[in-house]
Amino acid sequence: MPTPHNPPAAVRRALRKLGADIQDARRRRRLPMAVVAERAFTSRSTLQKIEAGDTSVSIGIYASVLQALGLLEGLSQVADVANDSVGQALASADLPKSVHLKRPAGPSRNG
Repeated sequence: MPTPHNPPAAVRRALRKLGADIQDARRRRRLPMAVVAERAFTSRSTLQKIEAGDTSVSIGIYASVLQALGLLEGLSQVADVANDSVGQALASADLPKSVHLKRPAGPSRNG
């Protein structure tokens, strides 16, 4: 049996916002829950949980619903290096201060 998971408040807030945004996107498209659930290969009750920001629903189901709404591309950009300012700053901090060219090995001068 899986261990109960109580995610931090920031995670719960983010998923509630994502759920509300998914619900708004569905409504803007004038799609009933049953249609989106069918397109996402899930149940209407699971879609209700997603729209409520339920933390127990797997990310795969969230992704399926985003795909059903034509919004999956946004998910693939979440951790993209172009959006990771902290990672870019850390990588830049690790760059060498100076770079020296190595001299090519040539014939010996002594002989």
